[in-house]
Amino acid sequence: MVLKFTLDGILKEENITDVETFCSDSFVASGENYDIVFTSKELDYLFERNRQPRVVIKNFISKDEVREKGLEPIRKLLNEMK
Repeated sequence: MVLKFTLDGILKEENITDVETFCSDSFVASGENYDIVFTSKELDYLFERNRQPRVVIKNFISKDEVREKGLEPIRKLLNEMK
């Protein structure tokens, strides 16, 4: 949930409004329908077989890390969906 709040704040700051975020436990999330997953290094293995991009975050409260690692893949997906 902390990572979701961090990501939502960054999306708002960047005026990216056509993105929906959700938080899920690791076992449910691996079966969900999503375009990209933000996860920790420890849980990354759960998503290895999925074709969607993964962004591995070490510090969930670090806006700098989430922005640095996450904005480019989000923007790329948004451009592909246009």
